[in-house]
Amino acid sequence: MTDRLSWDQYFLTITRQVAERSTCLRAKVGAVIVRDKSILASGYNGAPSGMPHCTEVGCLVYRSETPFGGTEENCYRTIHAEINAIAQAARNGTSIRDAAIYITHSPCIHCAKTLVNTGIRTIYYERPYKLETVEDIVRHTGVELRQVEMPAVVPVP
Repeated sequence: MTDRLSWDQYFLTITRQVAERSTCLRAKVGAVIVRDKSILASGYNGAPSGMPHCTEVGCLVYRSETPFGGTEENCYRTIHAEINAIAQAARNGTSIRDAAIYITHSPCIHCAKTLVNTGIRTIYYERPYKLETVEDIVRHTGVELRQVEMPAVVPVP
């Protein structure tokens, strides 16, 4: 038996690399859309093409209140990794219906709603992020939300 990664671990490892392209100062997030063990599209969080990035000019963070009395902080400048992956698929004419998405972090409520409407059926993530905000979406839509345990990183000699 080998220490070979599972397919889920393999794709999440790729999301980590994709996240390294992020220009967000608050969190590096990567996403990979997959169907039949093939990558259809990828994305990371950052400013729209041609616009200045947070790493160059700083963040434009705004605060808003949730319907439940919580406070959200978001950046006007940044597009989330999931939305960038969806945009890449659309730009290339690639259908993502019935695909899965792998994300370094569980999706925010806005990305979860968008993923549902694009036909994504399974959302795999490594690190939880405000899971309570997407519980209702998962319950009503049948989209599966699955955390994947990743093996400890062992340095290569």
